[in-house]
Amino acid sequence: MKGKVLHYFAGDHTAKGFYTLYDSCFQGIGLVYKLNGTSPAVKSKIMKQLADASQEKGMAVELIHRSSDPEELDGVILPEMKIGLVDSDLYDGAGKDIDTDTAIDTDQLVNQEDEIFGLKEKIENEFSAAHASFATGLHIHDGLEEIYINQMDFAKANQLAVELNDQFFGGITETGRKAVIKHRFFGASTPQGVMDYIENLTEDLDKRYFIKGRAGTGKSTLLKKIAAQAEELGFDIEMYHCGFDPESMDMVVIRELGFCIFDSTDPHEYFPEKDSDEIIDIYEKAVTSGTDENYATAIMELNRSYKSYMKNGIVILQETKRLRDQLEQIYAAATDESKVEALIELLNAEIDSSQED
Repeated sequence: MKGKVLHYFAGDHTAKGFYTLYDSCFQGIGLVYKLNGTSPAVKSKIMKQLADASQEKGMAVELIHRSSDPEELDGVILPEMKIGLVDSDLYDGAGKDIDTDTAIDTDQLVNQEDEIFGLKEKIENEFSAAHASFATGLHIHDGLEEIYINQMDFAKANQLAVELNDQFFGGITETGRKAVIKHRFFGASTPQGVMDYIENLTEDLDKRYFIKGRAGTGKSTLLKKIAAQAEELGFDIEMYHCGFDPESMDMVVIRELGFCIFDSTDPHEYFPEKDSDEIIDIYEKAVTSGTDENYATAIMELNRSYKSYMKNGIVILQETKRLRDQLEQIYAAATDESKVEALIELLNAEIDSSQED
């Protein structure tokens, strides 16, 4: 039987630049293969094939997708074996270096240095433009939040947090363990639009809580309070950051207790599908009745404006992908696929050997 696969992002192009969480994802992994080299596509191919082989052997696999091209991978984790593979450009931790340029004729690339440099410069400029567009959108979104903040009953919001923590953790004693907290992204801004893997990440959980609300109604604060309680008790936590504003939280998962709670509003709006799913409506519980109607015009204009900047950022990311594809074509022409396959076989043998040990 194939092993279970989890899909998620650990880096994203956000309103605060390119934001990385890779180091957190690899904590506790005993052996990390750091793939060095020129071509991200070669690194991704190696990771994909090793992940597929491990899954076929029944191992659990975590696939860390590249936000600038979700069909490609930036990392793979085999949690049961405590082995990982990652693009070394994204990970600062210790590991075993693997030179993927042994499969590339780098002398051939020397003749195209100017073209390569020009494409890289254009790509960086486009990414910076996307970040700037997202930042403008976030600034406008702050104005939307202000409307609801001014209509919030914070005592009721705090009481809701207390009640939920009692519901989730009431009667549970401390485990005596130190909680392991892993940070990931809830979703990401990609050339295909805003994407997430929420269905995959939550499908095996007994209970899913869907937070409904509005901008500024304390969804992230609520999630942080729940995570703090879980940490105090010693439960391992998965914290999923907002792909728009990475300092905000969109989901908390406590797998040991079989539940998750997440922001289920636009642009990642979900609704209950299972009998055990439950909605928690902060707007209904803690916002002045009639706020949507009383501020309808301002809300509509702010929503329209911030979303226009978000869409513009996505369009720019589409251009970065086009440029990156051009760059990868240059690398592909200099790549010896038989040497790539040899690297894959070598790593596969090492992983098999680790399993036997």
